[in-house]
Order: sequence, then C-alpha cells, then structure tokens
Amino acid sequence: MNKDHAGDRRSPLFSRLGLVALALAFVASVALINSAFRGVQVDLTENQLYTLSEGTGKILGKIAEPVHVYLFYSEKATTNIPALRTYAGRIREMLEAFAARSEGKLILQVIDPLPFSEEEDRASGFGLRPINAGNSADPIYLGVAGTNSVGDDDIIPFLDPAKEAFLEYDLAKLVYTLANPKKPVIGLLSELPLTAEFNPMARQASQPWVIAEQMRQLFDVRTLDPGLEEIADDIKVLMVVHPKNLSDATLYAIDQFVLRGGRALLFVDPFAEVDQGDPADPSGGRRSSNLNRLTGAWGIHTDEAHVVADDRYAMTVGLGADSRPVRHLGVLGIEPAGMSHEDIITGSLNLMTFAFPGYITRDQDAPATLQPLVESSELAGLIPVERLAITSDPEMLRADFKPTGERYVLAARISGTVPSAFPKGLPAPPGSPSAVPAGHLAAAAEPVNVVLVADTDLLADQLWVQSQDYYGQRVHTAFANNGDFVINALD
Repeated sequence: MNKDHAGDRRSPLFSRLGLVALALAFVASVALINSAFRGVQVDLTENQLYTLSEGTGKILGKIAEPVHVYLFYSEKATTNIPALRTYAGRIREMLEAFAARSEGKLILQVIDPLPFSEEEDRASGFGLRPINAGNSADPIYLGVAGTNSVGDDDIIPFLDPAKEAFLEYDLAKLVYTLANPKKPVIGLLSELPLTAEFNPMARQASQPWVIAEQMRQLFDVRTLDPGLEEIADDIKVLMVVHPKNLSDATLYAIDQFVLRGGRALLFVDPFAEVDQGDPADPSGGRRSSNLNRLTGAWGIHTDEAHVVADDRYAMTVGLGADSRPVRHLGVLGIEPAGMSHEDIITGSLNLMTFAFPGYITRDQDAPATLQPLVESSELAGLIPVERLAITSDPEMLRADFKPTGERYVLAARISGTVPSAFPKGLPAPPGSPSAVPAGHLAAAAEPVNVVLVADTDLLADQLWVQSQDYYGQRVHTAFANNGDFVINALD
C-alpha cells in the first residue's frame, strides 16, 4: 500500500520528466528536418498555385548576375480590402518561391510605399502607378520593379487580380528580361514594308510601321532577304509576313529551322488590302499569300480563295465622301469571346481587328495539333476573293451574304512532331544529281512551336493604332490589341 502511494507520488514527477524529454526530442527533430529540407517547399494549395513551371525553373537556374526584385505593396492602405490583401500574399509567396529557386541570385525586397515617404517616391521613380480602391483614402500600390547589375530596370506597373492566371508568366518575363539584358534576335522576312524604306516616288524614307518600332524596343530585329537559303542559329524567332514569292530554297530553310526547334510566327493572307501590288502590273498583281507548301505536310492549310466575313464582329467604317457609318462584314473587331482565354498570347486581350482575313483548317489525320487563338463567331460566312477584286463595297458584299453557322479559325498555335515538307531534302536543279543535304531533318525531333495567322492587314497602323506628331515626336494611341498580340507571340 505504501509502495502504491509512493508510486502515485512519483507519477507526476515522471510525467513532467517525460514531457521535457518529449519536448527536447521534438525540438531536435524540427532542427533535423529544417536542416535536411532547407529550401524545399511543398505546395498544398488546391490548384498548385506556387508550384513553379519547368520554364520558370530554367530561367531562375540560369541567372548569372544578381537580380533585385522589389514588390511595392501598400499593406496599410489595404487593411479593409481583404481580396487585394489575399492576392498580394499570393504574389509575395510566388516571388519568395522564385528567390528560393534562384540559389541566391534573385534578391527580393517587399516595400510598403506609405504616402509622402521616400518609398513612395521610389515607386513613382520606377514608374509604378497607384490605384484608388475600396474605402482607402490613400493610393494603393501593387506593382513590381526589378534591376540588374548593368543598370537596366523593368517594371509591372500594377498586378491586376483579374489576370492572376498569368501571374507566373508576367513575373518570369520580368526576371528573364533583367537576367538576359542582350535582346533576343528576331528574324523578319517580310514582303510588306514594315520597316523604314526609301520611297523613290517621294524621294524620302517612309515611316516604319508602329509594330516594327515596338518590336525593336524589345528585340534585336534582323531584316532577312526574301531569297535567303539558310537561317542563322542565333535567330530565336522567325517572323514571316505575306510570303508571296518564296523559292523552294527559302521554304526549305524555313522548314529546317522549324524542325530543329526554331520558333516561327507566320502571317499569310488571301486578300491583303495593305499590299499595293506591283506598280508595273496594270492589274496590281497578286495580293494573296500562303505557306501551304510548308504547312500542308503538317496537315494544316489556309484557303487562298475566300475571306471570312462576320455579321457579329463586323466593324463600323466610314463610307463615301460624307463618311457615313456602315457595318463592314469584311472588317472585323474580334472581342474576348472570340479569343482563347487559356493561351498567354490572347488571354489578356480585349480587341483584335482584322481586314478580309482568311481561315485555317486541319486535316483529320494531321500529325500537327491546332489550338485556335482567334476565331470568328457562328454568324460568319465566306466571300470569294474574286468578288473582292471587283468590289469591296460593304453594302454590295452584304447583298447575298449568308452565315454558315461555322466558327472559322483566324489565328492558331501549331504544335506536334511534324514531318518535313521536303522529306528527301531540297530538290536538285534540273540536270543535277539529287542528294540529301548534310544535317537534313526528315521530321522534328521535338514538338514544333509555330503561330499561324491568316491575315496581314492586322499589322498595318490604320487597323489598330492612331499616330500624331507632338512637338516633333510620333505619339501612338492604340485602339486595338494587335500590337500586343504580336509582342506576346514573339515573347
């Protein structure tokens, strides 16, 4: 009985010692886990919000010199705006994941730019713009700025919660731009005068198209000869515009560039209104172009005989001397309902304008896959190109127009392990022995990455941007997202 009582008296002591021992074991275990898994993150969110993509991982792993990233977030001013605070937390956690994957090369700093502070001056100096939201009397910043070791900077003025699906892309793009200050090389092969050229009639250089100016701000644009027979290895993306008269040698060079992993942005057109044709040809010459000789091997085609008209997306244009407004079936303003929300190229666009576009089709057994980026509505139909050669009067075109109920693909992303359009290599000239060139690829080793657009007029200034002279400077105001489409595609 005494022993039992003694045992009862010792129990609390042993319990306390046991708890102490358990606590020490727990601390040791935590220390061991922290040591073993330092830098490891587990994403337990429902949609894996913070699991970085393979492409982002490669960008972060190749940062050679330190990149400083500053998240300007008005934490105090968003006290009563829980939705914005939640999104800011997601941005911060994603940037912290970036920093963890960069092995110390990405340095993150979070800054609350309080009103009238040095931090707010710094945000303004970078070019970040505040918004007014909720019940906050103070401006709210939610933007990112970054700098690199050579003095370059880049910004995202405001991170819109409505574009959360593209958050990782936008942040990765900023980091990539700073980590790679040398601009990517874009090869431009165009039979339209996008760049400034000498006009013999006016005896002066013509203005470059606005899209060419924007491209040069972001890329090293290299103009290529339409008669080229090879494409340099340092060209990252090949942009081909209105290829009317390309030789087999040039088509073969494009074919092999794409098959060996080169990216391509292709613009063709059944009726290029912006094409002035051949001045020496009384008929104006052919205004159509296609790359079916190349893409046909992939099971992808564009129709050279018809343009797409659309009674839903028809835009209002001025007709006659009095510029009275008329809805034109062949001039289309495609709204978000006609654009892919899943693809980064079109996901954030609001309006794209086309003039007499063609359409893209895919064979049922095609080796290539086709992902529509821009489509007509179901109120679309086809107009023969030969009719446009007679008249493009919008009232006459409407006279016997009948929608087919089909949605036509105006722009698409093409991928897949496709074969060459020249399976045995470039055909030898007559009388010469044929031989497969060294290094010839009969098929792509990996899925190709090509964007095909069945319109070239969308690149012309008059279809998406207004320009005016302001104290000797050209000032551009975009009313459509055609330029954004091109830049996104090249990115």
